[in-house]
Amino acid sequence: MKLKEYIKTNSLCDIYHADSYNLPSILLSMELAGYIASLFIGVTLGLMGGGGSILTVPVLVYLFGVSPTLAISYSLFIVGFTSLVGAFNNYRQGFVNFKTVLLFGSSSITTVFIARKFIIPYLPDVFFRIGSFTVTHALFVMVVFSLLMMAASYSMIRNKTLPSRQAVKQKPGVLVFYGLLIGLVTGFLGAGGGFLLIPALVIIMGLPMKHAIGTSLLIISLNSLIGFMGDLGLHTINWTLLLVITAIAVGGIFIGGFFSQKVDSQKLKKGFGWFVLLMGIFIILKEVFG
Repeated sequence: MKLKEYIKTNSLCDIYHADSYNLPSILLSMELAGYIASLFIGVTLGLMGGGGSILTVPVLVYLFGVSPTLAISYSLFIVGFTSLVGAFNNYRQGFVNFKTVLLFGSSSITTVFIARKFIIPYLPDVFFRIGSFTVTHALFVMVVFSLLMMAASYSMIRNKTLPSRQAVKQKPGVLVFYGLLIGLVTGFLGAGGGFLLIPALVIIMGLPMKHAIGTSLLIISLNSLIGFMGDLGLHTINWTLLLVITAIAVGGIFIGGFFSQKVDSQKLKKGFGWFVLLMGIFIILKEVFG
């Protein structure tokens, strides 16, 4: 087997421990960058209550060499577990609204599980061709994900002031419908959807911001972990790599939480939004023209 083929079928951790190959220093650097990025994902989650998870799939694909389809599955576990830790911290402070979790979960969790268990496995490897240009499943996933990143970055950069709780009339029926949308985002792309969910909880349900963040983390964790359960048996999971990345991201949550009271989260969110925007543009350019 050639080195290039070996890299495609194994994680960088497996390549590192293989006796048959001398791993180039550039791949070691990519793996180290991946672990640093995993810490960064957790830190941003701890600082802002969301947003960082949208980088999980690109980190897995470009730094750890995981295929886009498998990266989404891994992302569901990483995002789900790290969000669960964050949700527990918020629960201890009384910032989780369980009524909203149950209401929202009635639609979003079901949608995620159906998408992961009964739709994703049957999507074709090649969607269509335009002349000599082939749109594969992997290409489609990464392009759509980059568009999602740019949409998320817009909401971060715009930093629109949300209405006060007193100015909001609760709309539970709308929230259930919105749950379907979040469920599709999580199920098909492995992103938590916090950038969509937090404004919805404030605008539609009138939750205070701190409660919206804590509640969204629990919803995201349930969506993601149940989505990952739908993937079990469909892929060969590299549990060592997955658990190491998850542990680093969880450590980042505690670091971010420690500094959350010492930094201006709104300015940080705007700066992070510009970073996500550049990443989204990079992905499109690399996948379509690279």
